[in-house]
Amino acid sequence: MTSSSAASPPAWSHQGFTAPFTTTGRSALVPPPPWHYAGWLLNVAFQFDAECAVPLVPPAAGRPLGTGCVHFADWQACTLHGEELLDPVLAQYRETIVVLEVERPDGSRAMYCPAIWVDQDISLVRGLLQGWPKKLGSTWLTRSLPLDHPAAAQLRAGSRLGASLAVKDRRVFEAQATLTGRPGLALGFLSMPTIGAVGWPDLRQPAQLPALALVKPAIGERVGAGWHEATATLQLTPHPCEDLGLLGGLVAGDASAGWIGITVAGAVDA
Repeated sequence: MTSSSAASPPAWSHQGFTAPFTTTGRSALVPPPPWHYAGWLLNVAFQFDAECAVPLVPPAAGRPLGTGCVHFADWQACTLHGEELLDPVLAQYRETIVVLEVERPDGSRAMYCPAIWVDQDISLVRGLLQGWPKKLGSTWLTRSLPLDHPAAAQLRAGSRLGASLAVKDRRVFEAQATLTGRPGLALGFLSMPTIGAVGWPDLRQPAQLPALALVKPAIGERVGAGWHEATATLQLTPHPCEDLGLLGGLVAGDASAGWIGITVAGAVDA
């Protein structure tokens, strides 16, 4: 006869896509894709010394070309049935995304994401799963509203927009833009495939750094309202805990603002 102490544990299976893992899956921070996003973005392209980006970009991702983009974004996101839209604290967040243009080993062009900061834990974990290296930060940007009013920042010539990012109580990015009234460009990750690096340490082997896998999101259901051209200024302030300051002085280039909607169905090898 088998004693109770030697009995097998009862059958138990979890339903969580991410932790916490429970039999209901209700507590999981992030459910599986598809993830739907709609947002308002201010995009500012920039130039820099390409050699300064070498410490930020894995060689397998490509060779930095000295061009990049910072995106200030105000997002609303939901999963398959959109329940998050009924409880907006689960759906809304702001973030600042930095991407650098690279030449891939096969000669093609892509963007690589070395840094991104967000104010919502759900988005942070979704990003890490996609290879977007999200950390906590505070992003603010001017909203454009469909009103003929001084506070509305309408999408017309002369309207002024601002944006900023602060990380650990220190301001990292500041941008100001003025709309020209002309159609604008899709910039940064909006213009070409974007690569991220996924890597998770194993605390059973703390002396061993994680191996990196390069991935890019599988994106579908992309809709947009058209980009609006702007002229912009951009300032990057070095931060004691962020490597992005290695880029040095940035020279602002093309800028645009507008709305976009995308769906992430998963990820593929880059």
